[in-house]
Amino acid sequence: PGMLTSNEPGYYRDGAYGIRTENLILCTDVDYAGSEQFLRHETLTLFPIDRRCILVERLSPAELDWLNGYHARVAETLLPLLADEEQKAWMRAACAPLAP
Repeated sequence: PGMLTSNEPGYYRDGAYGIRTENLILCTDVDYAGSEQFLRHETLTLFPIDRRCILVERLSPAELDWLNGYHARVAETLLPLLADEEQKAWMRAACAPLAP
């Protein structure tokens, strides 16, 4: 608990290009009624993930729920900090929920 690391999923085409989405994550304890200790990762970096490279039809329901939940958290946290209406519109569009 307390360790800060990065989560860097990516796709790399040898000799051509690479695409990586990187977030900082914090390892924290989980309240659990059992006798074992469990840990989880809390995402710290909040910015919309560029979804143009995501094939939504290949996401599992759990993956789609995570992505939509992440974007809801991004919008809820960052929209109040934006004053410019154009920036707010961009943020809303970037964080709009995806359907299966």
